[in-house]
Amino acid sequence: MRNGGIRPLRIGVFSDSYRPYTSGVVRSIETFRQELEAKDALYYIFAPWYRGCKAEERVYRFISVPAFTNPGFRLALPFSVRMGSTLKELKLDLIHVHSPFLLGGLGARWAVRLDLPLVFTYHTLYEEYVHYFPFFKNQTRLLTRRYTTAFCNRCDMVLAPTGVIGSYLAEAGVRTKVRTMPTGINLKTFRGGDREGFRKRFGIEADEQVMVYVGRLAKEKNIGFLLRTVGLMATRIPRIRLLLVGGGPAREELLKEAKERKIERNVVFTGPVHPDSVRDCYAAGDVFVISSLTETQGLVVGEAKAAGLPAVAVRAKGLSEMVDEGVDGFLVPLDDQVFAERLCRLFEDRELYRRFQDNALKKAEEMSAPRAADMLLNYYREAVKG
Repeated sequence: MRNGGIRPLRIGVFSDSYRPYTSGVVRSIETFRQELEAKDALYYIFAPWYRGCKAEERVYRFISVPAFTNPGFRLALPFSVRMGSTLKELKLDLIHVHSPFLLGGLGARWAVRLDLPLVFTYHTLYEEYVHYFPFFKNQTRLLTRRYTTAFCNRCDMVLAPTGVIGSYLAEAGVRTKVRTMPTGINLKTFRGGDREGFRKRFGIEADEQVMVYVGRLAKEKNIGFLLRTVGLMATRIPRIRLLLVGGGPAREELLKEAKERKIERNVVFTGPVHPDSVRDCYAAGDVFVISSLTETQGLVVGEAKAAGLPAVAVRAKGLSEMVDEGVDGFLVPLDDQVFAERLCRLFEDRELYRRFQDNALKKAEEMSAPRAADMLLNYYREAVKG
């Protein structure tokens, strides 16, 4: 009991992604967990087991197996003979799932059995990931969309990271009430990075212009588009570098493409970095770039803003709400020549760059984690009362 004997709100969080795996979903859960614990709400997390996991308070792990399309990711086996007794002992007020599959599905079933409100955050455009299936992609896309729509309609509340995704769900047939709920950002986490040290570590000179991308190296992230952009910019800005921060299944393919385009000198693959070093990645860059067509929010854009980086992004889905066109960055159609031109303009016009940089820092304040946590807590209370 805290705050004069008021019982904290108890939330069961079921997610197919959790530490030590890194993703936007994991960052979202961790950010809200940290903020909500200061606001009288406790997270009880149900997640896959990973090798080397240590016991953590209020974290429950399930036996898991490697995903065949992404060996670094593990798939939980959503079965436990102790599940019922554990959940009853916890006396949860609400279940919040972060996936419609595996552990998300398990959480949904137990919400029904225990007559608890069920909240679902729609983090991912799941049907855009069917390229990981070896066959029947069109059929799989249709089935995935139907399944996720039906799952949303089983819930008491669906949280969409952006208004664009909320509209997308309504068009898909979601009848459950949908609330816009972006993930907040711990602003201090992404400020004060070691620009000089990180550049030196990867052989980047002080006078080189650096575009930075932070995220998974995967087909759905459309990173080949960024490589084409570098090729177009290299003649106009010879001292250009693209810093690709992260790992993923497309790494080898992208390395090969960079060599084929003869831009391997202009592209730096850092591999995965420790979470404490992410601020250094942003600090090493001058402009943040992202060309993904599948983002529901694009949390990394907000992180880049917190670090003071203007962004150039493809105008698509959630990204369209993360960049304020002509204020803190540019939103560009899926055209590599236009993308390259906007970047060159930003690098060559220092007054424009400084204005975008100042605005990025100001806009980041609107995405602070405490503000987002207050919003989420109100949604939880609404779901419990309902």
